[in-house]
Amino acid sequence: MPMQRSAARQMRAPIMRPFGQRSTFEETRAAEKCLNRIMRAKSLASMPAIHHRALWVRADDATSAAVKRNPFQEDCMADEVELKLELTPQAADALEASLLLPADPDIAQQRSLYFDTPDHALSRAGLSLRIRRSGRKRTQTVKAEGAGAAGLFVRPEWERPIRNDIPVLDDATPIRALLGEAINDLSAAFEVRIERRSWLISEGGAVIELVLDRGKAVADERHAPICEIELELKRGEPAALFAFARRLDAVAPVRLGVQSKAERGYRLAGPAVTMVKAEAVTLGGGMTAIDAFRHIVNNCLRQFRLNEALLTIGRDADALHQARVALRRLRSAFSIFKPMIGGDANTALREDLRWLAGELGDARNLDVLLERAKPGTLRDRILAAREAAYDRVGDVLGSSRVRLLMLDLMEWISMAERPEAPGGIGHARQPARDFAATALDRYRRKVKRGGRDLTDADDEARHELRKDAKKLRYASEFFVSLFERKRERRRYKKFTAALEGLQDQLGALNDLATAPQVLEKLGLADDPDAGRLLAGGKRKPLLDAAAGAHEDLIDMKRFWC
Repeated sequence: MPMQRSAARQMRAPIMRPFGQRSTFEETRAAEKCLNRIMRAKSLASMPAIHHRALWVRADDATSAAVKRNPFQEDCMADEVELKLELTPQAADALEASLLLPADPDIAQQRSLYFDTPDHALSRAGLSLRIRRSGRKRTQTVKAEGAGAAGLFVRPEWERPIRNDIPVLDDATPIRALLGEAINDLSAAFEVRIERRSWLISEGGAVIELVLDRGKAVADERHAPICEIELELKRGEPAALFAFARRLDAVAPVRLGVQSKAERGYRLAGPAVTMVKAEAVTLGGGMTAIDAFRHIVNNCLRQFRLNEALLTIGRDADALHQARVALRRLRSAFSIFKPMIGGDANTALREDLRWLAGELGDARNLDVLLERAKPGTLRDRILAAREAAYDRVGDVLGSSRVRLLMLDLMEWISMAERPEAPGGIGHARQPARDFAATALDRYRRKVKRGGRDLTDADDEARHELRKDAKKLRYASEFFVSLFERKRERRRYKKFTAALEGLQDQLGALNDLATAPQVLEKLGLADDPDAGRLLAGGKRKPLLDAAAGAHEDLIDMKRFWC
């Protein structure tokens, strides 16, 4: 429902001087320590959120912590762990009409005001501040929003009862220390109004709370619909959570959720999003290799899901391209971490990812050809073929195979405590920085070896080199935050610039070699103007340029040494 004029005026009005009870020394010190953690995580990232180390703990432990733990203890937070799912209003209707849910849910109307400075300083620092009213009760919550996570949310959280819609901003949370004098510029940025329905479900000996939220986020005249499910395991084994999610999908299609309500509101304040590039991966210095792997996979899943959502409402070439980039990054992560995770246990996942990437390939190839085609009959044929290819993309993304693949990935990475590869346990507990250095060395050696006699190599050998170079590039991007010294950062910029130069030349050679097959596959090879769509450039100059770029890369100093 639209906001009333008085509410809109209140949202734009600045908050008066913050008030509240004096914090204890222990609470203040805990908040300062947590702020330091947040800022250390943020110092290496350009993304508007922090990455909190995911604690894939037993659900009964997580529940106990969220309910009983003092939020001002040493670790400064209660851990909230939940599985978020998105669905359409029609799917929500079907779910409520099914026999899967008990009758007579608890129903609550909730209104949440989210606060920030005009330049969104809290959001940029990875924090959100809200006041939620449910009935006559108001609760203020400060959260560190983990934008690097997908589906499973584990978030630092500070919560307290409050009397009205004016935040209490004392030293018990990091906000005062973060904003300084800018704390007086805080005002309501947007609001979220939802109807919340909740059930307690018994599933395979476990107890799961299911919460269905329907409503909208509103900022001035703009709004975004919200229809999502949150599953929280109250008691039992974590596998029950995913088993129940699959049962939900069989009744009403559900997709892995990657956006918080706060993020939906903030997006209303900016320009319309047509595609989402990969967010920076920020790995903490204290992370183990298994922590880093989970964090990277979450990052890739998030990028894919955000672009997949855009493809369900439009046919943007950039969104499709970024969805494929996300899948390439994800598949590369499985290769990079193979010494730790092995291959047998995740064969089905890797095969499904390969299938999905291939299903999106024809549409992407047609987008590239369309950019090169001039107005005329050939362009019209490409447009018609593109529409058919995007129809296929829609069918694939709407399939249960893709929806369940996302759930399978989340379950596997969240519960894979014992990697099956020989020596996997040691690798899993190895410091992430040490694992990263070994992985980067391995792929650099592959690229060095594969580029020997590059001008005399055949197309297949150059294609393998191109794939290894791409994995080296993704590994560099995944792990760069572990190498934060000034010298390492300078070397990283030079190293990745040289690597990009090699990739460009190898990409041009690959286009030259594969373009005829692409045209044949798309049924366009018989057109007399098809030759104009082929990648430009001649083979010999491109080979010489690629060989030179390879030498430049190998001469670069490694940033991880």
